[in-house]
Amino acid sequence: PADATAAMGDAAAAGPAAAGGGSSAGPGGVSSDALLHNDEAAAEGLRSSKPWMQNAKYFTTVQVSACAAMKMMSHAVSGVEKGMNTGGGKPVEVMGLMLGHLNPNAPHTIIVTDAFPLPVEGAETRVLADDQEVINFMIDLGESLEVTRTERFCGWYHSHPFDVDVHSHCFMSSTDIATQLGWQRAEDRNGNPWLAIVIDPLRSLAKGKPEMGAFRAYPPEYNAPMNELPDGTLETEDRVRVERWGSCWARYHALEVRYFISSLSAKVLGLISKNHLWMSALTTTPTLEKENRDRFAERVKALADKLGEPSGPGGRTTIASFAGIHSDSSRGGSGLAKAKQVSSALSVEQLQSQLSQVAKHILFATPRS
Repeated sequence: PADATAAMGDAAAAGPAAAGGGSSAGPGGVSSDALLHNDEAAAEGLRSSKPWMQNAKYFTTVQVSACAAMKMMSHAVSGVEKGMNTGGGKPVEVMGLMLGHLNPNAPHTIIVTDAFPLPVEGAETRVLADDQEVINFMIDLGESLEVTRTERFCGWYHSHPFDVDVHSHCFMSSTDIATQLGWQRAEDRNGNPWLAIVIDPLRSLAKGKPEMGAFRAYPPEYNAPMNELPDGTLETEDRVRVERWGSCWARYHALEVRYFISSLSAKVLGLISKNHLWMSALTTTPTLEKENRDRFAERVKALADKLGEPSGPGGRTTIASFAGIHSDSSRGGSGLAKAKQVSSALSVEQLQSQLSQVAKHILFATPRS
């Protein structure tokens, strides 16, 4: 969790530019500090007109505060640890609610300021919150926040702790779509647009940066453009669409995720990084930790199993096909092509780790004349 939190802090501290934006200002030129301010009176016109009810793709961006992002990431990683430490040894999915508001200066943006874990756990692509104990917990949480906060609940988040693959596991399953639609129907009409965020904790740990996607479901009566994926690109091959976005790829759309941090938090994080975090970077090697070593071995075994599947002439995996000499294996349409991508990613991770060790050895272990 410390590695994921540190990576999240670095991304947020660098501002939107590090997360796909172009400057330290928020949407519409609004400063990061202003994004934390909730002016319900100014947003009332937007909530009253409800333009998202007429446009299924009205929202294009979500601004996530560093605090909310780190809380969601830490919660997702805790689900991984809890699952791995149980008898089953499989990570569990977790779920929570997000607090946020609308900004009339950037009407196509939803701002997430905080996140709160829920006592909900699941497995694979199934996370439900229909237990009476969970419902009572949500009611109590809502009542307490009404006294202390001006923001509203604006969405939910959950994790997809699946093994690291070529693509991110930030997508919406059929259960996710049903859950999101239920909330959207109840909240959107009341002037409170509802958002879904999916976190890929294992990929975040492996890549050293937060992996999360933000989505909204299409109403049942809406027909998405033919072959259009949630990110707006076009793809005609069904295998590619399902592999990246799940079987419900045509029933939801993705929003751009950007991070922001208040000026005070940025200064504090800068001081911590200057005085303390640089030492952690030099004295620790995440790839050598037991959990990462075990996970890496599992990923290599999965790759070996993939390479053992028949794919070449006569049902054999050939050197030529693995090298991509045959045109059919270089199009990304075979399991072998996917295995090549996975092996490349694993190699890059290990090379980066070894280069880091070499740099440390040169800096600190080489005798000076």
